[in-house]
Amino acid sequence: MINPSDIAARREALLAEITTLASDIGRSPQSIKLVAVSKRQPEERLAEALAAGQRVFGENRVQEAQAHWADRRESYPDLELRLIGPLQSNKAAEAVALFDVIETLDREKLAGALRKEMDRQGRAPGLYVQVNTGEEVQKAGIAPAELADFLARMRGHYGFSVSGLMCIPPVEEPAGLHFALLAKLAAQNNIAELSMGMSADYPVAIGLGATSIRVGTGFFGSRPD
Repeated sequence: MINPSDIAARREALLAEITTLASDIGRSPQSIKLVAVSKRQPEERLAEALAAGQRVFGENRVQEAQAHWADRRESYPDLELRLIGPLQSNKAAEAVALFDVIETLDREKLAGALRKEMDRQGRAPGLYVQVNTGEEVQKAGIAPAELADFLARMRGHYGFSVSGLMCIPPVEEPAGLHFALLAKLAAQNNIAELSMGMSADYPVAIGLGATSIRVGTGFFGSRPD
């Protein structure tokens, strides 16, 4: 039984499970990245994760990510920070400066703001397009039927090299259906990276081709109140 506060043990268990799941389907475990979702986590848990060897973290908000990581960059040059939450266009400058991967590109206005800041700062974070696989009105993301045209604009007009797709399936539907759709869309549009799967469904995502899984509770344990 893993102690709920033992982040190092939980991380090792996750990595071991990734290895098993990948090996069972003939994939390399190294092809699957464990992203520790650190939103709303206290400083001591971040320090424990870093001490355990974790270097890839996902954050939902730019301001919180700055508080968590800006001062740690110098001490941990191998950090990889991913923005996995919605990005407002007026936060593009901060996002480009801080993040290594932005997974939530989903509209033209944001693309324009990112292009401007990438050119100004001389920095080019990896870009994923968020796909609204369930076409939920309350959720961000490009509808599947609109993805090809959107990618053409991102690649052509904005000169982006889009490296991945990301999705968050509807909670009331089988996640595997949405992961399979995202994998199909990636294959159709010559995209190699798939960010899909969270604490409750990452084994399914790995089986359907995820190259990164976003694990919060399963990595850090329950968030403090």
